[in-house]
Amino acid sequence: MIRVVVADDQALVRSGFSMLLDSAAGIEVVGEAADGGEALEVVAHERPDIVLMDIRMPQTDGLEATRRITADPRLADTKVLILSTFDLDEYVFEAIRAGASGFLLKDTLPADLIAAVRVVADGQALLAPSVTRRLLEEFAERPSQGPAAPPVWLDTLTTRETEVLAAVARGLSNIEIADSLYMSPATAKTHVSRLLRKLHARDRAQLVMLAYEAGVVSPGVV
Repeated sequence: MIRVVVADDQALVRSGFSMLLDSAAGIEVVGEAADGGEALEVVAHERPDIVLMDIRMPQTDGLEATRRITADPRLADTKVLILSTFDLDEYVFEAIRAGASGFLLKDTLPADLIAAVRVVADGQALLAPSVTRRLLEEFAERPSQGPAAPPVWLDTLTTRETEVLAAVARGLSNIEIADSLYMSPATAKTHVSRLLRKLHARDRAQLVMLAYEAGVVSPGVV
């Protein structure tokens, strides 16, 4: 059973998401919150698998709540999906850097919302390729803050692992990685899982950021 907490300051939106997810097989909404502070309390108590987090909420906003959740070792198994009205909301980028596993638009189709929750809970492709590309475009437009020299961890990767990391950073799914690098989807998935462990990355979103900041991919190449 996938346990979910829904955090949104709009009661109708919050109840709508909750009713939809509760009606899906294998998903249970275990709590709701109207702002980030309340979300932190509910998440600490319930330890859910997924938090649907509205990014713009009064008092403690979704960005700060996300940062606190992902920094808490007791909540290492809890993943945050940002809810946003706009797909290029400036705060979404910061939320991804803070450890969110991706984001959904509030007008996401019901079936897509349910599928996204299941995919994220399963630890698979945490960001849709199109979403990853938009994040990379946003990243490319920002002033460079990359290291003066390649990070030490880059030398620990094999040539194949570096190729897979670059493919993830370009927004490719496991199947697309397999096609582009002439390997099976299972092998591509194994390489991605190994990169997550090796680089101590929480999810694919953090792999994207690490790859970009290390110069594995270049700004504008998406």
